[in-house]
Amino acid sequence: MRKRRGILHPKVELFLEYVYVVIGSGLVALAFSVFLLPNQIASGGVSGISTILYGLFQWKPSIVQWSLNIPLFFAGLFFLGRRFGAKTLVGTIVLPFFVFIFEEWGAATEDPLLGAIFGGLGIGAGLGIVFRGKASTGGVDLLAQIVHKYTGASLGTIILLIDGTIVTASALFFGIEQALYALIAMFITAKTIDVVQIGLGTTKMALIISDQEDELRQGILTHIYRGVTKINAFGGYTQDERPMLMVVVAQYEVTKLKQYVKSVDPSAFVIVVNANEVLGEGFKRG
Repeated sequence: MRKRRGILHPKVELFLEYVYVVIGSGLVALAFSVFLLPNQIASGGVSGISTILYGLFQWKPSIVQWSLNIPLFFAGLFFLGRRFGAKTLVGTIVLPFFVFIFEEWGAATEDPLLGAIFGGLGIGAGLGIVFRGKASTGGVDLLAQIVHKYTGASLGTIILLIDGTIVTASALFFGIEQALYALIAMFITAKTIDVVQIGLGTTKMALIISDQEDELRQGILTHIYRGVTKINAFGGYTQDERPMLMVVVAQYEVTKLKQYVKSVDPSAFVIVVNANEVLGEGFKRG
């Protein structure tokens, strides 16, 4: 039986996922150790707790993270079952190990704003790579899932409360400015994870409503060289059937598409929106 093009052998794919976990954990640890920790930026999570404890008692962040991550992992196994797997255990152990290696490197910058920006970028990129390996680094995420199971509260709310508590504690111990830098780092981290996970959103989806839909459909296929889907739609006021065309194009093809639609039907109604991730023929594959 012929193998599908672009499909990796399961063992190769599994190996690459472990590589993603290790590389991503190393990047997270590096960003934490040279940008956030030296500038006392506690941007939530177990790393934020270790930053506070290091600032107060000089406790080594790697030891603190191991001391919290490993019990949380086994608590997750006990309360939630075997849903995490070996890759999450690898992330749980490897991340503090890399922190142990990098924590003596010192600050890459003593400017806390630069520390927050580049620390957030590095941690977001690293976590995004770990997530692409279908794993996590454990910690607060596991605690949030345990609380969610027994309280019914949303995961987002629980994580927000935990991280908010950590940032508030950093404001009490390090000052309000450090807490504000931590919020900047958290925001940049979240956005960077999105970029790593789904890309920069340079693909566009166009929805076209026109009386010349048949001519447009044929033209998009033969002039724009993109597939097109016809969707049955109805006018909200008239209740008349108004077929709608959906087409996905690359960023550089948007102008060509709009010009073509305008040349066929100047009164056509066109909506162009970002398509954050597109998989399939002509676009990237998963």
